[in-house]
Amino acid sequence: MSVRLVNVDRNTPMFLPCDLREWVPADHLVHFILDAIEQIPTGHFRLNHRGTGSEQYPPTMMLALLIYGYATGRSGSRTMEAATYSDVAVRYLCANVHPDHDSICTFRRENKVAIEAAFVQVLQLARELKLARVGTISIDGTKMLANASKHAAVSYGRAAERIEQLQLEVKQLLEKAETADAQELSSGLDVPAELARREKRLAALKEARRVIEERAQESAAAQQSQYEAKRAQRQAEREKGNKPKGKEPQPPSPQAEAKAQYNFSDPQSRIMKAGSSGHFEQAYNAQAAVDENMLIVGAQVSQAPNDKEQLIATLAVVEPEVKAEVKAVLVDSGFYSEAAVRAVEQKPDGTPSGVTVYAAVERISHHRSVEDLMEKEEPAPLTEAATPKERMAHRLKSKAGRELYKLRKQTVEPVFGIIKEAMGFRRFRLRGWKKVSLEWILVCVSYNLKRMFALKNLAMPN
Repeated sequence: MSVRLVNVDRNTPMFLPCDLREWVPADHLVHFILDAIEQIPTGHFRLNHRGTGSEQYPPTMMLALLIYGYATGRSGSRTMEAATYSDVAVRYLCANVHPDHDSICTFRRENKVAIEAAFVQVLQLARELKLARVGTISIDGTKMLANASKHAAVSYGRAAERIEQLQLEVKQLLEKAETADAQELSSGLDVPAELARREKRLAALKEARRVIEERAQESAAAQQSQYEAKRAQRQAEREKGNKPKGKEPQPPSPQAEAKAQYNFSDPQSRIMKAGSSGHFEQAYNAQAAVDENMLIVGAQVSQAPNDKEQLIATLAVVEPEVKAEVKAVLVDSGFYSEAAVRAVEQKPDGTPSGVTVYAAVERISHHRSVEDLMEKEEPAPLTEAATPKERMAHRLKSKAGRELYKLRKQTVEPVFGIIKEAMGFRRFRLRGWKKVSLEWILVCVSYNLKRMFALKNLAMPN
């Protein structure tokens, strides 16, 4: 019996133009993104209203292209340009036009206000579709690689050594230049070019040391108030007749440390400890506040290598309508400080804000023993002498605290996993803190639409 094969003919042209809508399934992510983006007002986009120059690509199409690109693991402008030719869904999104990579990159860079407005609009859409659950939010951070290598960095101490070495080489080259007219150099050394190269490097190293010194002074000024508050607290303990616990606080030093780093590719990025292995990377600290349905309701990027001061900063960027409904905030031990918790749980006048912070101040193992699986009793009541840290630990040991804190592992931690694995976003494309912050908002908008699409499909009856 002869085998029947499908006839594959690549040479016969189509007699009628194809309809791309027939090539993209009705339940495809691209339709959901286009419908969502069409609801965003265009007044925020940067356009040439004079009408001079070449025709401009519609801003809603460009934003949809960026969001779909990030949502499907294509964050590079050249990769997006290539997809307008090779990907049927992207050809449909762009209606068979092909923005070049420079136009895509320029649009991304120059439309900060529009992208931030899109973040808000998408959250409003989530509320309208009843996909948001914001009674409890979880906050966490992840180290995201900068568009720079850690090998392009120099430390404050090493910069001083290199400056001294280069100054000596410049002196030697100047001596060579003085004798160049008296006798011809047989080595073929181009003295002016070598001088220019070293002087340029000298200027860069001096600038690096200047920036590091400024950072040290700014950091010391920021920590001065905390130092004074700790001193006042310990003095109050002494006046009560109690001996303060721990070591005496030391005043912050405005002097730059020898190991302080400066990166020539992206000076605003920092060397940060990343991952459980303890290795270091040139990175930014990307922060996100996530609701119970794993939607990002607030996002910001920090240059700080740890999360100690990020609780207030991240909660501040949560949308006001969302923040008004928040009753509980879940964070890990890296976010905890007595001052931060007090600032969240109390209004400026000292009255309760209605928000309760649940922070793991003790190490919590991911392994669950048999006792953990059994119903636990409520912990013993606290004494009046309990410290704020002991009160926080007691709060998490209560039955209500244990049940609530479980949400953190189920919400914010998977979000970073989806962004890094499913969306393939592990390194920023842009450089500089402001541009990186813009790109992180774009990543979060793309993630939210991808998540809303999944939630909408789950909510639909089979």
